[in-house]
Amino acid sequence: MLTLTTAGVKIDVLAKYEPGISSPVLNSFVFSYEISITNTNDFPVQLTRRFWDIFDSSGHCREVEGAGVVGEQPFIAANETFVYSSACDLRSPRGRMTGYYTMQHGLTKELFIAKVPDFHLEVPFVMN
Repeated sequence: MLTLTTAGVKIDVLAKYEPGISSPVLNSFVFSYEISITNTNDFPVQLTRRFWDIFDSSGHCREVEGAGVVGEQPFIAANETFVYSSACDLRSPRGRMTGYYTMQHGLTKELFIAKVPDFHLEVPFVMN
């Protein structure tokens, strides 16, 4: 598990390859990931937007940006955690994701960035 804390928001990431829904013959490699977002501040925050750069080893890069995560813009109280799962597909067996969340201070309404730790997406058999 990877962890990074930015501006009092701690983000943990755990990614894994999903062989049952991947198709290497068709260059489709699916990875799931679980993200835990813990607000270590003494005020509530809201996750308003997400931004991802998704790279694969074939040189393909795409950006994903939008409101919230998995259809939600969660409010996270002080010392509380929000957990969600999602997935992405790559055209090659190796890649990585980098990104951040735009957060809103629950009291002042100021926006700030919480970085997600960069994480690698790798099919286990590629490492042998």
